[in-house]
Amino acid sequence: MDLVLDIADTYALDKVWAAAWPALPRSIAKDSSALASLASASSSSNFSSLLGLKDAATWAASSSTSALSPSNWFANTVLKDAVSSSLSGGNVDWSALQGVSALPRDNIIRQTVSLLVLTYVGILVLYFTFAGLSYKYIFNKEMEKHPRFIKNQVRLEIESSMRAFLPLDFLTVPWFVLEVRGHSKLYENISDYGWGYALLSVPLFLLFTDFLIYWVHRLEHHPRLYKHVHKPHHKWLVPTPWASHAFHPLDGYAQSLPYHIFPFVFPLHRVVSICLFVFVNLWSILIHDSDMICNSPLEKIINGPSHHTLHHLFFTCNYGQYFTFCDRAGGSYRAPRMEDDPLLAVTAAEEKEKAAKKKAAAAAAKKAELGSSESDASSSGDEGVVIKKESRKNK
Repeated sequence: MDLVLDIADTYALDKVWAAAWPALPRSIAKDSSALASLASASSSSNFSSLLGLKDAATWAASSSTSALSPSNWFANTVLKDAVSSSLSGGNVDWSALQGVSALPRDNIIRQTVSLLVLTYVGILVLYFTFAGLSYKYIFNKEMEKHPRFIKNQVRLEIESSMRAFLPLDFLTVPWFVLEVRGHSKLYENISDYGWGYALLSVPLFLLFTDFLIYWVHRLEHHPRLYKHVHKPHHKWLVPTPWASHAFHPLDGYAQSLPYHIFPFVFPLHRVVSICLFVFVNLWSILIHDSDMICNSPLEKIINGPSHHTLHHLFFTCNYGQYFTFCDRAGGSYRAPRMEDDPLLAVTAAEEKEKAAKKKAAAAAAKKAELGSSESDASSSGDEGVVIKKESRKNK
Protein backbone atom coordinates (compact mmCIF):
# COMPACT_ATOMS: atom_id res chain seq x y z
CA MET A 1 0.00 0.00 0.00
CA ASP A 2 2.99 2.32 0.21
CA LEU A 3 2.89 2.70 -3.58
CA VAL A 4 -0.83 3.53 -3.55
CA LEU A 5 -0.35 6.05 -0.75
CA ASP A 6 2.58 7.67 -2.54
CA ILE A 7 0.55 8.10 -5.75
CA ALA A 8 -2.49 9.37 -3.82
CA ASP A 9 -0.37 11.90 -1.92
CA THR A 10 1.25 13.18 -5.10
CA TYR A 11 -1.94 13.66 -7.09
CA ALA A 12 -4.57 14.44 -4.46
CA LEU A 13 -3.91 14.02 -0.75
CA ASP A 14 -1.12 16.62 -0.45
CA LYS A 15 -3.65 19.26 -1.47
CA VAL A 16 -6.43 17.78 0.67
CA TRP A 17 -4.26 17.70 3.80
CA ALA A 18 -2.89 21.20 3.10
CA ALA A 19 -6.46 22.53 2.93
CA ALA A 20 -7.69 20.56 5.95
CA TRP A 21 -4.66 21.05 8.21
CA PRO A 22 -2.37 23.82 6.87
CA ALA A 23 1.15 24.39 8.15
CA LEU A 24 0.75 28.15 8.28
CA PRO A 25 -2.09 29.77 10.23
CA ARG A 26 -4.83 30.60 7.72
CA SER A 27 -4.74 34.28 8.67
CA ILE A 28 -1.05 34.47 7.77
CA ALA A 29 -1.27 32.27 4.65
CA LYS A 30 -3.83 34.64 3.12
CA ASP A 31 -1.99 37.83 4.09
CA SER A 32 1.01 38.75 1.91
CA SER A 33 2.23 41.34 4.41
CA ALA A 34 2.18 38.75 7.21
CA LEU A 35 4.21 36.39 5.03
CA ALA A 36 6.69 39.17 4.38
CA SER A 37 6.95 39.76 8.13
CA LEU A 38 7.70 36.08 8.69
CA ALA A 39 10.37 36.20 6.01
CA SER A 40 12.05 39.19 7.65
CA ALA A 41 11.72 37.87 11.22
CA SER A 42 15.05 37.03 12.76
CA SER A 43 14.47 36.67 16.49
CA SER A 44 12.45 34.44 18.75
CA SER A 45 10.38 37.41 19.88
CA ASN A 46 9.44 38.26 16.28
CA PHE A 47 8.18 34.72 15.63
CA SER A 48 6.47 34.58 19.02
CA SER A 49 4.54 37.74 18.23
CA LEU A 50 3.61 36.76 14.68
CA LEU A 51 2.55 33.20 15.55
CA GLY A 52 0.95 33.99 18.91
CA LEU A 53 3.45 31.95 20.93
CA LYS A 54 5.01 32.55 24.34
CA ASP A 55 8.45 31.36 23.29
CA ALA A 56 8.96 30.41 19.64
CA ALA A 57 12.44 28.99 20.26
CA THR A 58 11.27 26.62 22.99
CA TRP A 59 8.21 25.64 20.96
CA ALA A 60 10.27 24.94 17.85
CA ALA A 61 12.68 22.77 19.81
CA SER A 62 9.95 20.74 21.50
CA SER A 63 9.50 18.18 18.68
CA SER A 64 10.09 14.58 19.63
CA THR A 65 12.68 12.68 17.64
CA SER A 66 10.34 9.70 17.42
CA ALA A 67 7.53 9.70 14.88
CA LEU A 68 5.68 7.25 17.12
CA SER A 69 5.73 9.61 20.10
CA PRO A 70 2.15 10.75 20.92
CA SER A 71 3.44 14.27 21.50
CA ASN A 72 4.48 14.39 17.86
CA TRP A 73 1.38 12.87 16.24
CA PHE A 74 -0.63 16.08 15.96
CA ALA A 75 2.23 18.61 16.18
CA ASN A 76 2.78 21.13 13.41
CA THR A 77 6.24 19.78 12.67
CA VAL A 78 6.48 21.60 9.34
CA LEU A 79 6.10 25.04 10.97
CA LYS A 80 8.37 24.03 13.85
CA ASP A 81 11.11 23.03 11.44
CA ALA A 82 10.69 26.28 9.50
CA VAL A 83 10.91 28.43 12.64
CA SER A 84 13.87 26.44 13.94
CA SER A 85 15.67 26.78 10.61
CA SER A 86 15.04 30.56 10.49
CA LEU A 87 16.30 31.04 14.04
CA SER A 88 19.45 29.12 13.07
CA GLY A 89 20.05 31.49 10.17
CA GLY A 90 18.61 29.27 7.46
CA ASN A 91 16.73 30.57 4.42
CA VAL A 92 13.04 29.55 4.51
CA ASP A 93 10.61 30.12 1.62
CA TRP A 94 7.52 30.97 3.68
CA SER A 95 5.30 31.49 0.65
CA ALA A 96 5.95 27.85 -0.37
CA LEU A 97 4.36 26.74 2.91
CA GLN A 98 0.99 28.13 1.82
CA GLY A 99 0.13 24.83 0.13
CA VAL A 100 1.72 22.51 2.68
CA SER A 101 0.06 20.54 5.47
CA ALA A 102 1.10 20.73 9.10
CA LEU A 103 1.34 16.95 8.98
CA PRO A 104 4.11 15.71 6.66
CA ARG A 105 3.69 12.57 4.58
CA ASP A 106 5.46 10.41 7.16
CA ASN A 107 3.18 11.49 10.02
CA ILE A 108 1.55 8.37 11.46
CA ILE A 109 -1.85 10.02 11.96
CA ARG A 110 -1.91 11.31 8.39
CA GLN A 111 -0.85 7.91 7.06
CA THR A 112 -3.48 6.08 9.10
CA VAL A 113 -6.36 8.36 8.11
CA SER A 114 -5.27 8.40 4.46
CA LEU A 115 -5.02 4.61 4.36
CA LEU A 116 -8.42 4.22 6.03
CA VAL A 117 -10.00 6.33 3.30
CA LEU A 118 -8.03 4.78 0.43
CA THR A 119 -8.70 1.22 1.58
CA TYR A 120 -12.41 1.86 2.03
CA VAL A 121 -12.80 3.59 -1.34
CA GLY A 122 -10.64 0.91 -2.98
CA ILE A 123 -12.68 -2.02 -1.71
CA LEU A 124 -15.93 -0.31 -2.73
CA VAL A 125 -14.61 0.25 -6.26
CA LEU A 126 -13.33 -3.33 -6.53
CA TYR A 127 -16.51 -4.83 -5.09
CA PHE A 128 -19.07 -2.91 -7.13
CA THR A 129 -17.01 -3.06 -10.33
CA PHE A 130 -16.05 -6.75 -10.35
CA ALA A 131 -19.12 -8.12 -8.58
CA GLY A 132 -21.34 -6.00 -10.82
CA LEU A 133 -19.65 -7.22 -13.99
CA SER A 134 -19.64 -10.84 -12.80
CA TYR A 135 -23.31 -10.68 -11.84
CA LYS A 136 -24.26 -9.13 -15.18
CA TYR A 137 -22.16 -11.21 -17.57
CA ILE A 138 -21.22 -14.47 -15.79
CA PHE A 139 -23.78 -15.31 -13.12
CA ASN A 140 -26.65 -17.44 -14.44
CA LYS A 141 -29.84 -15.58 -13.48
CA GLU A 142 -31.74 -18.88 -13.58
CA MET A 143 -30.12 -19.56 -10.19
CA GLU A 144 -32.42 -16.94 -8.69
CA LYS A 145 -35.30 -19.38 -9.23
CA HIS A 146 -33.63 -21.92 -6.92
CA PRO A 147 -35.91 -22.99 -4.02
CA ARG A 148 -33.20 -21.95 -1.53
CA PHE A 149 -32.62 -18.54 -3.09
CA ILE A 150 -33.74 -15.97 -0.53
CA LYS A 151 -36.25 -13.25 -1.35
CA ASN A 152 -34.39 -10.01 -2.19
CA GLN A 153 -31.12 -11.93 -1.76
CA VAL A 154 -29.00 -9.65 -3.97
CA ARG A 155 -30.01 -6.61 -1.94
CA LEU A 156 -29.35 -8.48 1.31
CA GLU A 157 -25.92 -9.61 0.10
CA ILE A 158 -24.94 -6.04 -0.77
CA GLU A 159 -26.23 -4.73 2.57
CA SER A 160 -24.28 -7.43 4.44
CA SER A 161 -21.11 -6.51 2.53
CA MET A 162 -21.54 -2.81 3.28
CA ARG A 163 -21.90 -3.56 6.99
CA ALA A 164 -18.66 -5.55 6.90
CA PHE A 165 -16.45 -3.15 4.94
CA LEU A 166 -15.93 -0.37 7.49
CA PRO A 167 -15.10 -2.58 10.51
CA LEU A 168 -12.88 -4.69 8.27
CA ASP A 169 -11.17 -1.50 7.09
CA PHE A 170 -10.25 -0.52 10.67
CA LEU A 171 -8.96 -4.03 11.38
CA THR A 172 -6.86 -4.15 8.21
CA VAL A 173 -5.29 -0.68 8.09
CA PRO A 174 -2.76 -1.30 10.93
CA TRP A 175 -1.07 -3.86 8.65
CA PHE A 176 -0.88 -1.28 5.86
CA VAL A 177 0.51 1.35 8.25
CA LEU A 178 3.27 -1.05 9.25
CA GLU A 179 4.04 -1.66 5.57
CA VAL A 180 4.13 2.04 4.74
CA ARG A 181 6.41 2.73 7.69
CA GLY A 182 8.90 0.17 6.45
CA HIS A 183 8.34 -2.69 8.89
CA SER A 184 7.53 -5.30 6.22
CA LYS A 185 9.71 -6.95 3.57
CA LEU A 186 8.10 -5.09 0.67
CA TYR A 187 10.76 -3.83 -1.70
CA GLU A 188 10.85 -1.39 -4.60
CA ASN A 189 13.65 -2.43 -6.94
CA ILE A 190 13.46 -5.69 -8.90
CA SER A 191 17.25 -5.78 -8.84
CA ASP A 192 17.15 -6.34 -5.06
CA TYR A 193 16.08 -9.98 -5.56
CA GLY A 194 16.00 -10.40 -9.35
CA TRP A 195 13.25 -11.23 -11.84
CA GLY A 196 13.35 -14.94 -10.98
CA TYR A 197 12.32 -14.36 -7.38
CA ALA A 198 9.80 -11.67 -8.36
CA LEU A 199 8.02 -14.19 -10.61
CA LEU A 200 8.29 -17.08 -8.13
CA SER A 201 6.92 -14.92 -5.31
CA VAL A 202 3.46 -15.08 -6.94
CA PRO A 203 2.96 -18.90 -6.70
CA LEU A 204 4.71 -18.80 -3.32
CA PHE A 205 2.14 -16.24 -2.15
CA LEU A 206 -0.77 -18.32 -3.46
CA LEU A 207 0.47 -21.57 -1.88
CA PHE A 208 1.32 -19.91 1.45
CA THR A 209 -2.03 -18.12 1.77
CA ASP A 210 -4.04 -21.09 0.47
CA PHE A 211 -2.56 -23.37 3.16
CA LEU A 212 -3.29 -20.94 5.99
CA ILE A 213 -6.74 -19.98 4.72
CA TYR A 214 -7.67 -23.65 4.50
CA TRP A 215 -7.06 -24.10 8.23
CA VAL A 216 -8.62 -20.78 9.21
CA HIS A 217 -11.70 -21.59 7.13
CA ARG A 218 -11.95 -25.13 8.46
CA LEU A 219 -11.54 -23.90 12.04
CA GLU A 220 -14.38 -21.44 11.47
CA HIS A 221 -16.63 -24.39 10.74
CA HIS A 222 -16.07 -25.74 14.25
CA PRO A 223 -19.45 -25.67 16.06
CA ARG A 224 -18.15 -23.35 18.78
CA LEU A 225 -17.04 -20.73 16.24
CA TYR A 226 -19.33 -21.32 13.28
CA LYS A 227 -22.53 -19.74 14.60
CA HIS A 228 -20.71 -16.66 15.89
CA VAL A 229 -18.38 -15.90 12.98
CA HIS A 230 -18.91 -17.88 9.78
CA LYS A 231 -22.64 -18.65 9.75
CA PRO A 232 -23.67 -15.26 8.27
CA HIS A 233 -21.72 -16.08 5.10
CA HIS A 234 -23.47 -19.44 4.74
CA LYS A 235 -26.83 -17.75 4.78
CA TRP A 236 -26.36 -17.66 1.03
CA LEU A 237 -26.79 -21.33 0.03
CA VAL A 238 -26.97 -20.30 -3.61
CA PRO A 239 -24.66 -17.25 -3.63
CA THR A 240 -24.31 -14.58 -6.26
CA PRO A 241 -21.07 -12.63 -6.86
CA TRP A 242 -22.44 -10.01 -4.46
CA ALA A 243 -22.06 -12.58 -1.63
CA SER A 244 -18.26 -12.65 -2.03
CA HIS A 245 -17.79 -10.07 0.74
CA ALA A 246 -21.08 -10.63 2.58
CA PHE A 247 -19.58 -11.98 5.78
CA HIS A 248 -19.04 -11.13 9.43
CA PRO A 249 -16.15 -8.63 9.70
CA LEU A 250 -14.16 -11.00 11.93
CA ASP A 251 -14.66 -13.78 9.38
CA GLY A 252 -13.33 -11.63 6.55
CA TYR A 253 -10.42 -10.41 8.68
CA ALA A 254 -9.43 -13.91 9.86
CA GLN A 255 -9.33 -15.22 6.29
CA SER A 256 -7.39 -12.16 5.11
CA LEU A 257 -4.65 -12.50 7.74
CA PRO A 258 -2.46 -14.81 5.59
CA TYR A 259 -2.36 -12.11 2.88
CA HIS A 260 -1.07 -9.53 5.37
CA ILE A 261 1.36 -11.90 7.09
CA PHE A 262 3.09 -12.94 3.86
CA PRO A 263 5.06 -9.70 3.17
CA PHE A 264 6.32 -9.75 6.76
CA VAL A 265 7.77 -13.22 6.24
CA PHE A 266 8.83 -13.18 2.58
CA PRO A 267 10.13 -10.31 0.42
CA LEU A 268 7.49 -9.09 -2.02
CA HIS A 269 7.76 -6.40 -4.67
CA ARG A 270 5.33 -3.60 -3.90
CA VAL A 271 3.79 -3.59 -7.40
CA VAL A 272 3.28 -7.35 -7.20
CA SER A 273 1.69 -6.81 -3.78
CA ILE A 274 -0.91 -4.41 -5.22
CA CYS A 275 -1.65 -6.75 -8.14
CA LEU A 276 -2.15 -9.67 -5.74
CA PHE A 277 -4.46 -7.57 -3.57
CA VAL A 278 -6.67 -6.91 -6.60
CA PHE A 279 -6.46 -10.55 -7.71
CA VAL A 280 -7.47 -11.85 -4.27
CA ASN A 281 -10.65 -9.76 -4.29
CA LEU A 282 -11.40 -10.65 -7.90
CA TRP A 283 -10.98 -14.37 -7.18
CA SER A 284 -13.28 -14.15 -4.16
CA ILE A 285 -15.94 -12.66 -6.41
CA LEU A 286 -15.50 -15.19 -9.24
CA ILE A 287 -15.85 -18.28 -7.04
CA HIS A 288 -19.24 -17.08 -5.82
CA ASP A 289 -21.08 -17.34 -9.13
CA SER A 290 -22.77 -20.67 -8.19
CA ASP A 291 -21.46 -22.26 -11.38
CA MET A 292 -21.04 -26.02 -11.77
CA ILE A 293 -18.56 -26.82 -14.50
CA CYS A 294 -17.53 -30.48 -14.37
CA ASN A 295 -14.60 -32.38 -15.85
CA SER A 296 -12.52 -29.28 -16.54
CA PRO A 297 -8.78 -29.89 -17.21
CA LEU A 298 -7.64 -28.31 -13.93
CA GLU A 299 -10.56 -29.50 -11.83
CA LYS A 300 -8.36 -31.65 -9.57
CA ILE A 301 -5.87 -28.82 -8.98
CA ILE A 302 -7.76 -25.50 -8.93
CA ASN A 303 -10.43 -24.93 -6.31
CA GLY A 304 -12.70 -22.92 -8.58
CA PRO A 305 -16.34 -21.73 -8.65
CA SER A 306 -17.73 -25.29 -8.90
CA HIS A 307 -15.86 -26.38 -5.78
CA HIS A 308 -16.94 -23.33 -3.80
CA THR A 309 -20.54 -23.82 -4.95
CA LEU A 310 -20.39 -27.27 -3.36
CA HIS A 311 -18.98 -25.71 -0.18
CA HIS A 312 -22.02 -23.43 0.11
CA LEU A 313 -24.42 -26.27 -0.62
CA PHE A 314 -22.89 -28.96 1.62
CA PHE A 315 -20.80 -26.91 4.13
CA THR A 316 -18.25 -29.64 4.95
CA CYS A 317 -16.11 -29.74 1.83
CA ASN A 318 -13.71 -27.65 -0.27
CA TYR A 319 -12.38 -25.20 2.32
CA GLY A 320 -9.43 -24.15 0.14
CA GLN A 321 -9.15 -20.82 -1.61
CA TYR A 322 -7.16 -21.53 -4.79
CA PHE A 323 -6.06 -25.16 -4.81
CA THR A 324 -7.42 -28.58 -3.89
CA PHE A 325 -4.21 -29.90 -2.28
CA CYS A 326 -5.18 -29.16 1.33
CA ASP A 327 -8.71 -30.50 0.88
CA ARG A 328 -7.34 -33.70 -0.60
CA ALA A 329 -4.85 -34.12 2.23
CA GLY A 330 -7.43 -33.17 4.85
CA GLY A 331 -10.14 -35.48 3.53
CA SER A 332 -12.53 -32.62 2.74
CA TYR A 333 -12.34 -32.69 -1.04
CA ARG A 334 -15.54 -33.10 -3.07
CA ALA A 335 -15.30 -33.18 -6.86
CA PRO A 336 -17.89 -31.32 -8.93
CA ARG A 337 -20.55 -33.67 -10.32
CA MET A 338 -23.43 -32.93 -12.63
CA GLU A 339 -25.94 -34.38 -10.16
CA ASP A 340 -24.90 -31.68 -7.65
CA ASP A 341 -25.61 -28.82 -10.05
CA PRO A 342 -28.01 -26.41 -8.30
CA LEU A 343 -29.64 -25.76 -11.69
CA LEU A 344 -31.16 -29.25 -11.42
CA ALA A 345 -33.17 -28.05 -8.42
CA VAL A 346 -34.32 -25.08 -10.49
CA THR A 347 -35.42 -27.39 -13.32
CA ALA A 348 -37.12 -29.77 -10.87
CA ALA A 349 -38.96 -26.87 -9.22
CA GLU A 350 -40.11 -25.58 -12.60
CA GLU A 351 -41.31 -29.03 -13.67
CA LYS A 352 -43.08 -29.47 -10.34
CA GLU A 353 -44.74 -26.09 -10.80
CA LYS A 354 -45.78 -26.98 -14.34
CA ALA A 355 -47.16 -30.31 -13.17
CA ALA A 356 -49.05 -28.58 -10.36
CA LYS A 357 -50.49 -26.05 -12.79
CA LYS A 358 -51.42 -28.81 -15.21
CA LYS A 359 -53.07 -30.77 -12.43
CA ALA A 360 -54.91 -27.66 -11.21
CA ALA A 361 -56.07 -26.91 -14.75
CA ALA A 362 -57.29 -30.50 -15.20
CA ALA A 363 -59.10 -30.36 -11.87
CA ALA A 364 -60.68 -27.04 -12.81
CA ALA A 365 -61.77 -28.42 -16.18
CA LYS A 366 -63.23 -31.54 -14.51
CA LYS A 367 -65.01 -29.39 -11.96
CA ALA A 368 -66.38 -27.21 -14.72
CA GLU A 369 -67.52 -30.30 -16.62
CA LEU A 370 -69.22 -31.73 -13.53
CA GLY A 371 -70.81 -28.36 -12.84
CA SER A 372 -72.14 -28.26 -16.38
CA SER A 373 -73.54 -31.80 -16.06
CA GLU A 374 -75.26 -30.97 -12.76
CA SER A 375 -76.67 -27.83 -14.31
CA ASP A 376 -78.06 -29.83 -17.22
CA ALA A 377 -79.54 -32.40 -14.85
CA SER A 378 -81.11 -29.70 -12.72
CA SER A 379 -82.62 -28.05 -15.76
CA SER A 380 -84.08 -31.37 -16.91
CA GLY A 381 -85.69 -31.96 -13.51
CA ASP A 382 -87.36 -28.55 -13.50
CA GLU A 383 -88.87 -29.07 -16.92
CA GLY A 384 -90.29 -32.39 -15.76
CA VAL A 385 -92.01 -30.70 -12.84
CA VAL A 386 -93.50 -28.10 -15.08
CA ILE A 387 -94.78 -30.71 -17.47
CA LYS A 388 -96.38 -32.62 -14.66
CA LYS A 389 -98.08 -29.52 -13.33
CA GLU A 390 -99.27 -28.59 -16.77
CA SER A 391 -100.56 -32.08 -17.36
CA ARG A 392 -102.56 -32.00 -14.11
CA LYS A 393 -104.04 -28.68 -14.97
CA ASN A 394 -105.05 -29.92 -18.37
CA LYS A 395 -106.73 -32.85 -16.72
